[in-house]
Amino acid sequence: MTNRYDTDFYGWTQDQADLLRSGSLNQLDTQNLLAEIESMRNSQRSELESLLEVLFLHLLKWVFQPSHRGRSWQLTIAEQRRKVARRFSKNPSIKRELDEMTTDAYGDAILSAARETGMDDKVFPKSCPWTFDQIMDSDFYPE
Repeated sequence: MTNRYDTDFYGWTQDQADLLRSGSLNQLDTQNLLAEIESMRNSQRSELESLLEVLFLHLLKWVFQPSHRGRSWQLTIAEQRRKVARRFSKNPSIKRELDEMTTDAYGDAILSAARETGMDDKVFPKSCPWTFDQIMDSDFYPE
């Protein structure tokens, strides 16, 4: 038997919502519900890591390409800070994964910075040189 999850995802979501509302918990498609909930969690984390990567990338370029500094980079840094703060305010429990996300995002930012600047990736600090409070500080632009 084909599960509606596989043939009509939108309809499946409506069915699951109706079952939850009616309290028919034993009829829920728990295996696929669990997969979707985990996917939503992973999506939130991935989006936050992406925002952090862009923030780190621009902070690295700010430090290593001072002659290219401009309003565009400042606006990008400010925008990423705003978006990161919003994500954390809407998902406060994700903060417990901050260290791992920072490590992953910073590592990706090094590779992006090397590609964008043409510099060797060994030029950049191997681990993030800034605290989370620093990168989120609207007045912080490292030298």
